[in-house]
Amino acid sequence: MKTGKTAPPGIALRGWLALTWGLRPVLPLLLKRRLRRGKEDKARWREKLGHASAPRPEGRLVWLHAVGLGEVLALRGLIARMAHSEPDLSFLVTSNTLGSARALARNMPPRTLHQFAPLDAAGPARRFLDHWRPDLSIWAEQELWPGLVFRADRAGIPLALINARMNDAALARRRRARAIYRDILPRFALISAQEKRTASNLTALGARRVRCDGSLKSIAPPLADDPAQKAVLETDIGDRPLWLAASTHAPDETLALAAHGQILTRAPETLLILAPRLPDRGDAIATEIRARGLRLARRSAADSITPKTQVYLADTLGEMGLFYRLAPVAFIGGSMNETQGHNPWEAAALGTAILHGPNLANFAADYAALHDAQAARMVDTADALAKAVTDPDNAAMAERAEALVAANMDRLDALCQKLLDLV
Repeated sequence: MKTGKTAPPGIALRGWLALTWGLRPVLPLLLKRRLRRGKEDKARWREKLGHASAPRPEGRLVWLHAVGLGEVLALRGLIARMAHSEPDLSFLVTSNTLGSARALARNMPPRTLHQFAPLDAAGPARRFLDHWRPDLSIWAEQELWPGLVFRADRAGIPLALINARMNDAALARRRRARAIYRDILPRFALISAQEKRTASNLTALGARRVRCDGSLKSIAPPLADDPAQKAVLETDIGDRPLWLAASTHAPDETLALAAHGQILTRAPETLLILAPRLPDRGDAIATEIRARGLRLARRSAADSITPKTQVYLADTLGEMGLFYRLAPVAFIGGSMNETQGHNPWEAAALGTAILHGPNLANFAADYAALHDAQAARMVDTADALAKAVTDPDNAAMAERAEALVAANMDRLDALCQKLLDLV
């Protein structure tokens, strides 16, 4: 491992390091418990203890960390640009969740490996850093593990925080640990926020020289699909009108199913593809669909879409690229409850018109940009959603969103070069 000069940990960070040191004996037990509950990968759970399941690539290696599915997929555009600029670079992406690992496997950029992130304790962190020896450590959005950041800095690994997002509520929660943030944020050589409010909040926690580059999600490559599966579904659907409810939670599904009932009274051949954020909720959603008297087919059961199917429940993981390619218009879920929105750019990149509910705190800047470009529409009632799904302006709205994605590419190039300068 490299060696480098670094500031010693302050009192709060020393306390954190001591706490995680004391927890070392119970970490394997906690992971095994999660494994029994199906929350860890049976073949790869030891990666979280720092035991690598793949060899380190030769040459320079950039390590990127993000917490979950959406954050991991947002890194793909940055990886592709950095790989194009520096053909000798390899990339290691770490994340925490099973869903993120499976989704990235379907959308893996070139020269890229995935591992589950090591737990923030001395043993896992040491094993991880000793094996991978990264030349740059890039952290995305909100997840910062103090011990792992400190140990990477102590090893002489340059640190960058990108795509940072922190609203006022998140700042209030983090103020309780502000002594730790004041210790670790100055260790980052580059901090890039999605918008000015995040930059201000990070500065209040101790960050220095925060730049604004917008959201990486707006320039991520389109999600992958399976052309053979797409052909099958296109054949089954035929020329029926179609719309998508994507990444939904229970309140989104209630709204979408009520709207679909209205649409069917006017256009009874219309098909709704309903893709929940958590596919393991499929049984409960299927029960609600049947209770409304709607005819259902389930993707997880390998049901075919027939002319009588009114709702196709897409309760599988990693196939949103397929469904966005099929649907001309989508209602993006997470926007009718405290979830506060999901990523609209996946739809925009594939030419799908964007509809959404009113609760968007996690993507406020993204949706503001889309609305400024007249490239998205807010709906908050079943009647409004039913009318919006069939609006003839949807095709033009989708084109405006695609144009906005293209216009955002210049910002990525500038950030990419700043990161390459750190390697």
